Amino acid sequence: MPPRFHTLIAAQFFSALADNALLIVGIALLREMGQPAWWAPLLKLSFTVAYVGLAPVVGLIADAWPKVALMTCMNGLKAAGVGAMALGLDPLLGFGVVGTAAACYAPAKYGLITEIVPPTKLVAANGWIEVSVVCSVLLGTLVGGLLVSPWWMAAIGTLGAGRPLVASLCALLGIYGLAALLQLRVPESGIRYPRPPRRAREILGDFRVANRALWRDRLGGRLSLSMTTLFWGAGATLQLAVLQWAQEVLGLRLNQGAYLQATVAIGVVAGAGLAGRWIALHHSLRVMPLGLMLGALMLATPWVTSLGWALPAMVLVGAVGGAMVVPMNALLQHRGVQILSAGRSIAVQGFNENLSILLMLGACAVLQALGVPLVWLMSGLGLFVFLCVLVLMIRRRARHETLVPGAAEGGISG
Repeated sequence: MPPRFHTLIAAQFFSALADNALLIVGIALLREMGQPAWWAPLLKLSFTVAYVGLAPVVGLIADAWPKVALMTCMNGLKAAGVGAMALGLDPLLGFGVVGTAAACYAPAKYGLITEIVPPTKLVAANGWIEVSVVCSVLLGTLVGGLLVSPWWMAAIGTLGAGRPLVASLCALLGIYGLAALLQLRVPESGIRYPRPPRRAREILGDFRVANRALWRDRLGGRLSLSMTTLFWGAGATLQLAVLQWAQEVLGLRLNQGAYLQATVAIGVVAGAGLAGRWIALHHSLRVMPLGLMLGALMLATPWVTSLGWALPAMVLVGAVGGAMVVPMNALLQHRGVQILSAGRSIAVQGFNENLSILLMLGACAVLQALGVPLVWLMSGLGLFVFLCVLVLMIRRRARHETLVPGAAEGGISG
């Protein structure tokens, strides 16, 4: 891997770590305000809505601006959103600011990867990036759990430093600052793209064309986009559901639920690492049956009632998901940069994946508000994933869509 790649990994790791810790602190803020449990998905909705609303422009911005400079600025905007929350801004609005920054950050980050890493190493690069992202989820949830724990609350009270959760937000500001400093050490790739359209109609038209191109690609783009869209929508919903499930079914506190959530991330790290090492790009579609296994595990796990069984179950869910998503993500990036450009393809991917998150989280919040039991909701999510992957596999077989050797160099055939 190019030397700059590892510095990029470190910078995005700390930025994503703070994002995930912020979610736990945000839930604690809502509880402090006396809001009901079904408000928790609204935090994630506020964070994600910018990914969908800004999708037509963030890819063009990532291609038009130096990517490293853009990522550094977006870390600054994240810090501004957290700082405003510490000063009293409503958590939903604060998450909207942080989500806007993250929406601009993502296509720049993944676009830079496709610019500095050769196609033959994209699966390995995605193994690195997914492991770092999931490690940031793991440590982020642990840090978030620490920042809302009784120990932290008592320590801040003893020091007389004001509201403990405000002190938690200030601690996260330091992590965002570290991410920005690391980002400054990443050199630009030097690659430039043709001048993008500037009029709103042209921008929307360009995005529609790009989105249609990926969904119609029969050489791996359509299937990989379908799988990653399903995975991230279900994963974001599961992330919040596990926190509530740990408290309602297993009898854990919020910070302990965050630690249980982190065990999913441990599994994803293992699965992503194995996939990055052993799955070649032209074999990416062979991992589709793992989607069936993931759905079955998500269907069965909510009925576990003991912590001793919940821990390995969560690790296994994460491992299967990680092993599935890394090759699919690499294939999608490879086809996207061939069909479109680095920033535009990542923006299309982000739009679809985050639209899936919005829809699934919205449905989760509505069903919870209507009183649907959490265990049935989580099992229904697993059944949905299983059926969707089954349909995709049947359609793939009917259409004879496949990859042959040479895909890593661009010679994919279907």
